Amino acid sequence: MDPLWLPQFWALLIALALLVYMVRDGYDLGVGILFGFIRDDALRETLVRAISPFWDGNEVWLVLVGAGIFAAFPTVYAIVLPAFYLPLTAMLIALIFRGVFFEFRDHAGRNRLWDRGFFLGSLAASFIQGAALGGLVQGIAVADGRYAGGAFDWLTPFTLTCGAGLTLGYTLLGAAWLVLRTTGEAREKAYRLLAGLLAAFLAVFLIAAFWTAAVHPRVASRWLEALWLFLTPVLGAAAILGLWAGVRSRRDAVPYAMAALLFLALFLAAAGSFWPYLVPFTVTIDAASAPAETLRFLFYGAGLPVFPLVLVYSGVVLWILRGKV
Repeated sequence: MDPLWLPQFWALLIALALLVYMVRDGYDLGVGILFGFIRDDALRETLVRAISPFWDGNEVWLVLVGAGIFAAFPTVYAIVLPAFYLPLTAMLIALIFRGVFFEFRDHAGRNRLWDRGFFLGSLAASFIQGAALGGLVQGIAVADGRYAGGAFDWLTPFTLTCGAGLTLGYTLLGAAWLVLRTTGEAREKAYRLLAGLLAAFLAVFLIAAFWTAAVHPRVASRWLEALWLFLTPVLGAAAILGLWAGVRSRRDAVPYAMAALLFLALFLAAAGSFWPYLVPFTVTIDAASAPAETLRFLFYGAGLPVFPLVLVYSGVVLWILRGKV
């Protein structure tokens, strides 16, 4: 592969892994959030069974994102990690609580401690991921290729808004997944929640989008210059209408597909607003990339064998375990 294209290739591959993670792990985080608002033990058990075969495989994509940034873009890793030490540590602790829940719950007599840990871990992980993404969008203080800010620079009203938005988005994915995977009361409850979750998610997202344009005027000018970006609202509108139609017609396969399409549209809009910057308007893809020899080795040693293998594994698991729980 031409080394001149390797940085862009790895940026696109990491972006794809991040998108897949958000769509895949987003639904089981969302189900975990919904779990906290249900008191019926039988219904809770249905929610757990809807995600238990998939949750650990979904988080593989987060590992690929972190490892990919560390290997292919060490400058970005060295800047972003110190900027988000506290929220990332809290997110990992939250994810650990979720794993403990799945392993210990059946052996602890349905102890409410593990149930609370599952709900709070799902809620915290979702919120922190959104806040961290918001902190990246609002900008990171960089001097001489290093992080130059404080430990709490990421904590602002804007990042809290982004945290709330992604939490609602993941809960929307979770409700759509329950429609796809469950029957009876769980399915009906999920159907009743979808419209309200969609409206709340879109409201918070629009607030964050206009806020971003106010913080970064270059984003607004990018939308005026890159005409292809106007296709993303069209894609998003099609996803919203499709989700609404799926809810009205009670077609169980439609809401999750449309929610995933909505995430794709929003992800493309966000990526297009800042491309080719990995740290918005500070560090570009080419400036942050590892040496060409490293990228070439990663391409043949990890890119070709690992990513297709994970895709195939994920597809096979979904196919084998398809259908209602």
